[in-house]
Amino acid sequence: MIPSRWKGVCMEGSDFKASLCNRKLIGARYYDITGQLDKDKNPAGSARDEVGHGTHTSSIAAGARVTNASYFGLGRGTARGGLPSARIAAYKACTVDGCAGSVILKAIDDAIEDGVDIISISIGMGSLFQSDYLNDPIAIGAFHAQEMGVMVVCSAGNDGPDPYTIENSAPWIFTVAASNIDRDFQSTVVLGNGRTFRGSAINFSNLTRSRTYPIIFGENAATEFTPSSEAMICYPGSLDRQKVAGKIVVCADNDASIPRKIKKEVAEDARAIGLILINEDKKGLPLDSGSFPLSELGDKAGMQILKYVNTSRNPTSTILPAVDVLGYKPAPSVASFSSRGPGQLTENILKPDIMAPGVAILAAMIPISEMGNKQPGYAIKSGTSMACPHVTGAAAFIKSIHPEWSSSVIKSALMTTATIYNNMGKPLTNNSFFSANPHEMGVGEINPLKALNPGLVFVTTTRDYLQFLCFYGYKEKLVRSMSNTNFKCPKHSYEELIPNMNYPSISISKLDRHKSSQTVKRRVTNVGSPNSTYIARVQAPMGLLVNVAPKKMVFIEGLARRSFKVTFSGKEATRGYNFGSITWFDGRHSVRVVFAVYVE
Repeated sequence: MIPSRWKGVCMEGSDFKASLCNRKLIGARYYDITGQLDKDKNPAGSARDEVGHGTHTSSIAAGARVTNASYFGLGRGTARGGLPSARIAAYKACTVDGCAGSVILKAIDDAIEDGVDIISISIGMGSLFQSDYLNDPIAIGAFHAQEMGVMVVCSAGNDGPDPYTIENSAPWIFTVAASNIDRDFQSTVVLGNGRTFRGSAINFSNLTRSRTYPIIFGENAATEFTPSSEAMICYPGSLDRQKVAGKIVVCADNDASIPRKIKKEVAEDARAIGLILINEDKKGLPLDSGSFPLSELGDKAGMQILKYVNTSRNPTSTILPAVDVLGYKPAPSVASFSSRGPGQLTENILKPDIMAPGVAILAAMIPISEMGNKQPGYAIKSGTSMACPHVTGAAAFIKSIHPEWSSSVIKSALMTTATIYNNMGKPLTNNSFFSANPHEMGVGEINPLKALNPGLVFVTTTRDYLQFLCFYGYKEKLVRSMSNTNFKCPKHSYEELIPNMNYPSISISKLDRHKSSQTVKRRVTNVGSPNSTYIARVQAPMGLLVNVAPKKMVFIEGLARRSFKVTFSGKEATRGYNFGSITWFDGRHSVRVVFAVYVE
């Protein structure tokens, strides 16, 4: 049954009837660029998904269980969302031309008024065009949502691996980074000398091992008057068709300004048989090239292929169709594209918050004619857009078990119980196989089952967020306008007080090694056994002194809240960011609080 408190509607449009809503899709709205209901000004409008992004992400969060799902045979198995029993309401706030801030605000307001429990937003303003908290429509809308008890989960952005690229970094937003999973889609490159290299790709090539084709490096196939450096990266218009036609071309993929899909089209337009891309960062991020033979490999394999091309009289190769590879290791690891912290606006809040699967995720897709007339109903996509609804589904799962828990309690439960080890039993790594730090993965990978029983939680209130705005530097009048109250900023309001906000992680942007130490405060609420004793364990890098007081917290019936302080001293610490954690342990629960401290 649809909940009686539900107030939403199913707006009819040119290709969407209200009868299409059901007990799964219980609401659908769409808008024009002014944020008004689109049907008032554009009768041709519709809530129907035109590009598939919303369909894909919503099915990740709450899709029903479907057996034998696949993308043209790849990724075959049973597909399901994070909470299949959850209901979905869709708010089409974006068009193919982009997302207007006014529309985003209107859609969030409508969702709150309609009665949703969680809002999943797999969009961002872009790391190069970030607005401050009170000028960012997503941040403003999310603030009002959390005021009304509605959790907002957002994607972290796809501008990694550079630092300071994190999006949606307001503390009242649950910000999600992306990781890979223990499955890969591999396409093998076979050279004429018999050597094979396993690359990453989603291609349905009709090439076989029985026949190889001439292979050429893009640098040697430049058109007249085109620099070889452009042809080397498959720059548009750079490849000479007479030199490339009928051959497999090898190009570098180290220029982020040219998407891989463009490089693929450049090779196709030059009538190449196939394309081999070389990029260390993206070798584990399979590109869907359809029926065009394509494979992407890392630098080491790429150099060996180029050596063969440059030293052989008649070099040849072939590219085999993609196959599933299960049990891929290491996983999870931080995706290369996942945006990194620290935050541009403040480094006193640790972002991203958490990490979830976002690489090569199989999920529902709108009917699209591909590879002939087949319409698989599924697609394999990558991005923090895919990681975000994984957390949304996990939060919905927890909410279904603990309906009385607030948004911040659910967020805290997921953060303090996150996984920090991969399927090899070793610490999580980034795409370069180095240990991942909290600016890359947040507190770690989500573990929804463990989050059902976190032991202790950090309750972050609206008052905490309002004080954060004061500490950040906003005038009291502006802060009041956000909450429509007579809230008063603390007499002493400056940015160095932000780390004291009752957040499930700790970040200090500046710890002067030549001055006194810095102390932050936290308060916890016991949601586990009413009679329990927790002991603090500190994991800190050498030289950074971390003292927790008290080191033991005792909870008894009727006493569910306790406070503690953490003091950091960096006199002997390494300059730059120092990462570590404080874990409260009672013999059953491990409540892990990650910290990032910049020592100067």
